[in-house]
Amino acid sequence: MRLSGPELQVRVEQLSALQSPCVLCPRACGAERVSGSIGYCQAPYDVMVSSYGPHHGEERELVGDGGSGTIFFTHCSLRCSFCQNYEISHLGRGRVVEVAELASMMLELQAVGCRNVNLVTPTHYAPQIAAALAEAVSAGLTVPVVYNCGGYESVATLKHLEGVVDIYMPDAKFAEAAPAGTLCDAPDYPERMLEALVEMHRQVGDLRVGSDGVAVEGLLIRHLVMPGDAAGSARVFELIASRVSKSAAVNVMGQYRPYGGLTRSQGVLGAPLDPEEHRAAVEAALASGLRVLA
Repeated sequence: MRLSGPELQVRVEQLSALQSPCVLCPRACGAERVSGSIGYCQAPYDVMVSSYGPHHGEERELVGDGGSGTIFFTHCSLRCSFCQNYEISHLGRGRVVEVAELASMMLELQAVGCRNVNLVTPTHYAPQIAAALAEAVSAGLTVPVVYNCGGYESVATLKHLEGVVDIYMPDAKFAEAAPAGTLCDAPDYPERMLEALVEMHRQVGDLRVGSDGVAVEGLLIRHLVMPGDAAGSARVFELIASRVSKSAAVNVMGQYRPYGGLTRSQGVLGAPLDPEEHRAAVEAALASGLRVLA
């Protein structure tokens, strides 16, 4: 993390100005969250956390020998009907934590050997997270900060995170508006996602790892392959290579399952992914020249 002290406090103030009326994400729903109004994401002003702890199931570039220090935040600005964290993102499972407690969580994760602090779905709490980071850094937090998000981000918000976030880990979900609208209620997702990836890459560049293979800085993009090529995987990879970086690191994920509101009655998306479809997507990513993570 590059910023500390007064510089971080400035970022806290800048981000706070975007929270009421709330324009932290591209929904720009305008909720007066400071006064208790609830917006599209259903998040209150106070931070809600579902769980935190070392996670050994993330990319090996994040896990190392101590795990990735994940903090799962409750609620989300997307409404992905296939979300594997449906109970957290849609149903609001979690508890309110104060900024000081959030800072303590970060320090605890570092103390138990986690290689980073991995902020999962953080955008709607960005000001409070920045405030917690300011406290944690002043108390000795040194591990990289990972911004693990859905890719539906506001460039204005991201600009205030420059120097705060070390590793951006966004999803790149869809190449086309129609499936993004149907499955995530965000037909503008492809445009906003590309704008966000460009800004993230401008800030941190391609993914860089240390001598032990663990990431220290940069952009790591996730793409979930979906049945029936609902995500438009090959086109997603083409866009990343042409608009973001030809050497961008991409995790082509094959763990799609019909979570959340999807059932087998909803056609191809109601069933798990065929391994052949995942294999084809990996080949498409490689053909685009991207750095495909193992």
